[in-house]
Amino acid sequence: MKILVTPTSLQPDKNPAALKSLQDFSCDLVFNPAGRPLTEDELIPLLKDCDGYIAGLDFITRKVIDSCPDLKVISRYGTGYDRVDINAAREKGIIVTNTPGVNAEAVGELAFGLILSAARKIPHLDRSTRDGGWIRSTGMELKGKTLGIMGLGAIGKVVARCARGFDMDVIAYDPYIDLNYCQDHGITSLPADEVLSRSDVLSLHLPLTDETHHLINRETIDKMPKGAIIINASRGGIIDEAAVYEALQSGRLGGLGLDAFEQEPPKGSPLLTLPNVIATPHTGAHTKEATDHMAALAISNLTDVLSGQECAYVVNR
Repeated sequence: MKILVTPTSLQPDKNPAALKSLQDFSCDLVFNPAGRPLTEDELIPLLKDCDGYIAGLDFITRKVIDSCPDLKVISRYGTGYDRVDINAAREKGIIVTNTPGVNAEAVGELAFGLILSAARKIPHLDRSTRDGGWIRSTGMELKGKTLGIMGLGAIGKVVARCARGFDMDVIAYDPYIDLNYCQDHGITSLPADEVLSRSDVLSLHLPLTDETHHLINRETIDKMPKGAIIINASRGGIIDEAAVYEALQSGRLGGLGLDAFEQEPPKGSPLLTLPNVIATPHTGAHTKEATDHMAALAISNLTDVLSGQECAYVVNR
């Protein structure tokens, strides 16, 4: 069976040990030649005649899916599948799977790192000191502040745990919130608008859907406390970047930490010109531990489907 493997951290020169089980399953593997997420036109010739596809952050459009008559499974290397045309895959009988939860610690820890960095302006102070400056900039302590979490899934729970260690008050909104978990871990469940209005720091951990697209916009920013910090380690499209840029420039928002952008890489983004913006290259899941776990589950999902076995992580039944 022919299999395409595109995640940049699951290549022979990056993680050969993780690939061993896949190589035992198939000797006809095709790897990502570009070292980055692939475009539609790059994917189509690579996927020709493939039976399986372990997918990184490529945009898997209807055009891509329609060009792959032999494709049986798209195994997402990660939790999100907003870059896969799920309806097109379903129509073609292609099973789509994901790897929920395996990168939660990695992404949650990075998100909290962005919170600390934004609160104390660490990257800005680092750059200034390296350039010969000696700015004694006033930051914000986290103790006693309110952290709002939008999306209390596996990643949101890691961020909440970290925040409780800093004696922050944690509030959360999730349409499927586990109230027993909240009660056991000192988290207050609130409606979305109340989370916005009370959060000194807002951390976003939501999937990108029609409902969450540009959830953070001029209207929702106006509901937040002046000087609040926003962290997004989920999907770039959740934030209206133009609205956030204006709010950061005016002082309406105090800081922004991003591990996801609407356009990736964010070439020419005005956000990158602001000193109160911290940016990382969608790297939340990239720890040795998380990539090993993602690889193992993504490969297992793919081989289960291609072997006709039951797979527990199908997202388009």
